Amino acid sequence: MSLWTWFGLHAGNASTSWPLKGDEHGQEGVLGMPRYDPARCEPGCDACAAACMTHAISFTNVAIRDRQQATVDEGRSVESTGHTVPDVDWGRCIVCQRCTEVCPSGAFIPSHDWAVGVSHREDLHWAASKPLSATPRTGSDSDRRAFHRSLHVRHVDAGSCNGCESELQALNNPFYNLHRLGICFTASPRFADVLLVTGSVTHAMKGPLLEAWQAMPQPKWVIATGTCAVSGGISGGNYACENGLADVIPVDIYLPGCPPNPAAIMHALLMVLNRAQQQMRGGHLER
Repeated sequence: MSLWTWFGLHAGNASTSWPLKGDEHGQEGVLGMPRYDPARCEPGCDACAAACMTHAISFTNVAIRDRQQATVDEGRSVESTGHTVPDVDWGRCIVCQRCTEVCPSGAFIPSHDWAVGVSHREDLHWAASKPLSATPRTGSDSDRRAFHRSLHVRHVDAGSCNGCESELQALNNPFYNLHRLGICFTASPRFADVLLVTGSVTHAMKGPLLEAWQAMPQPKWVIATGTCAVSGGISGGNYACENGLADVIPVDIYLPGCPPNPAAIMHALLMVLNRAQQQMRGGHLER
């Protein structure tokens, strides 16, 4: 008997039961998306926006309008606040935590929030009030029901740094064991139900990406995986890259993160099947 065979028999099943039961998702203590409380913003402070490399935090007319609406909702006059708060787009956030480090008032604080996949890009944009639940972008319930127990995924690296790929590889390790959920990766887009795209979509990969998408049979879904695929990330919009996947093909699930962890990717895949619910709306995470 080999050493590894003996070890496997001795250790037993190493796979987590999550998400079928329990909450052992493997992300305990791991930093996730920062939390934002605009009520804590100090007048005249722009430390967070100055520190944000991807302009996920910025001062815009949208930020001013949302702040005015928030103060009206709270029964206070707009003039009494004396300042505006930044506009926050989690779809551009690379989870570097710099905003939490430089914020002097605790408006941005670290968190362990990771299940931030959404069906609509707007839900990654912070708003004064959470919008009503939105329906998925494409595919009927009957379409999704047909795939509840089997889903084939084609991954396309459209200009990634390989950070997202390292997390994707973890999905097939003994702990996550993605196959137990009936989800597996396929080498051919002709057998795929989901196109999972990483990277900021370089011009060189735009053609192969379109070919893969066009070769997939209907119904089909697309997941923009990682901040680069969602919005272009740090390199988006430069001489070699697009500003995210939605400029090239329709996107059904947006999953920011740099990189998103394996549990977040699993959650996004289960959202396609309606076996998991969206937890972020209007930039607010439902806890």
